[in-house]
Amino acid sequence: MQNPVPVIVLAQLFGTSLWFSANSAADDLIRSWGITPADIGTLTNAVQFGFILGTLGFAISGLADRFPASRIFAMCALLGAVCNAAFAGLADGMASAVPLRFAVGLCLAGVYPLGMKLVVSWVPERAGTALAQLVGMLTLGTALPHGIRLAGGAWPWQATIMVSSGLALLAAMMIFRLGDGPHLKRRHGTPPLRLGRVVYAFSVREFRASALGYFGHQWELYAFWTLTPALIIVSGLALPGSGSLSGLAFAIIAIGALGCLIGGWCSLRVGSARVAATALALSAICCALFPLLVDAPGWVKLLLLLLWGATVVADSPHFSAMSAKACTPEIVGSALAFQNSIGFAITMLSIQLGTAWIGQWGASIAWLLLPGPIVGLIGLYPLWRKGH
Repeated sequence: MQNPVPVIVLAQLFGTSLWFSANSAADDLIRSWGITPADIGTLTNAVQFGFILGTLGFAISGLADRFPASRIFAMCALLGAVCNAAFAGLADGMASAVPLRFAVGLCLAGVYPLGMKLVVSWVPERAGTALAQLVGMLTLGTALPHGIRLAGGAWPWQATIMVSSGLALLAAMMIFRLGDGPHLKRRHGTPPLRLGRVVYAFSVREFRASALGYFGHQWELYAFWTLTPALIIVSGLALPGSGSLSGLAFAIIAIGALGCLIGGWCSLRVGSARVAATALALSAICCALFPLLVDAPGWVKLLLLLLWGATVVADSPHFSAMSAKACTPEIVGSALAFQNSIGFAITMLSIQLGTAWIGQWGASIAWLLLPGPIVGLIGLYPLWRKGH
């Protein structure tokens, strides 16, 4: 196969459509189950918590590097599709919904970080640009349920979620057929993987700087994606439950894919660290400005949200590329999973606070996210100062 990257990134798009599938039905769930926006945050955090425990298990046990990444990806995408379909068909309230969304997150732990490892196993020499495409597809996968909801406006909410399950099944088949790349194979004489060895990755200065930048970025990213419909509503750009709300949410999240692709292209010229720092700085500016422009013309608020959507995720692939480069080959999968685990634990707090406080704070909720990119810039400083 000449270029496996398009196969991997398309499978990532389909597989990660499971992540926010419930959020696309938020208005319907609030009406039919009698729940609150904070409960939607709880459903999102159930996915995050499952993902955290799953990635932590992969990292600490070394499973992410003991078995072929393609097999883990395929199996987890298959199980995730089943759990997501069960949510659509069986859940009738928070008591049944939360465990099923947790199970989806647990399965996604074998999709996202293992997808990154697959990219590095095929094209390590251009990991930055290839991972930019991969995270671009993760971003589109996040936005996809909103797009499906818009296209099937008359469908019941369960149908939107079932489409995501079908796409995840297709992802599993694509990656199973592709297999692993020729790189990242264990070297002869490499000591056996020890339980918890991945923790030592943090003793490497470059890995530590990249990880700290990533942790700050994560405080902002998933909370922003979760709050996007609410930010559109408080901006006065759309009404709750309207088709325009789904359309705008899709556009604001999906434009992050374009931000990733532009960042990947720029990284070939200025390096991943400077691209990540620029994206962090721009998203911090958007966080700071959004509450101040709540009375501005609609087109100004929309442009700001689109810029925010483009920059909030553009740095993500470069943290993975820099961290993978800083690790020894035999622990790349475990190190990326461990970094993901901590980063997604951070997202749980910002998502829960953001969804709980949006009613009282209104547009000022953006300032809750602002510390993330600022801390990320400080953590990443040793790398972007040197232009890595």
